[in-house]
Formats: sequence, structure tokens, C-alpha cells
Amino acid sequence: MDKRALVASALTAVLAMSQGAAIAQDSGKEKCFGITKAGQNDCANLADTHVCAGLSTLSDNAGEWKYVAKGTCKDMKGLTLAEAKAMFEATKKKK
Repeated sequence: MDKRALVASALTAVLAMSQGAAIAQDSGKEKCFGITKAGQNDCANLADTHVCAGLSTLSDNAGEWKYVAKGTCKDMKGLTLAEAKAMFEATKKKK
């Protein structure tokens, strides 16, 4: 991939993420980690192994997330961003 395509791809990802955050705030949604099925995530994961929706390869991975209605994440046995980050960091330290 040439530099121009790489920069364009990165810029597109950043714009998509910022739009996604604005949509979530306006529509009463929150990020819920650890509840997505493979291929059904909403955007980048905590491990930075992908930056787009639909690219997760594992179900119920704590680093993957999707938007849910505010207040419903815990009911689905999901994690907040802080909880998911703590779990991710603990896993990295064990390796």
C-alpha cells in the first residue's frame, strides 16, 4: 500500500470513529464490551488489530464492543470501557 492510500485509510477510520461517538451520544447509546459475536463489532478493538466494524474474529471478546441502549450493558453481562481496559491490561501482563 502506498503512503497516500495509507493516510487516506487512516483518516477515514478516524472520521468514522468520531462520527460514531457523536451518534452514540445523541441517540442514548453506550459502548458495551465483551458481548459481540464474531463479525458483529461496531468499530476498532482495544488490541488495535483492526479499525472497522464487522472485523472481529472471536465472540464475546472483552476487547470488542458494540453500541447498546444506555443502561442495558450490565444486563447483557457486558463491560464498561474501564473494565475492558483493565481486563485487557491484565491479560497483556500475563504474556
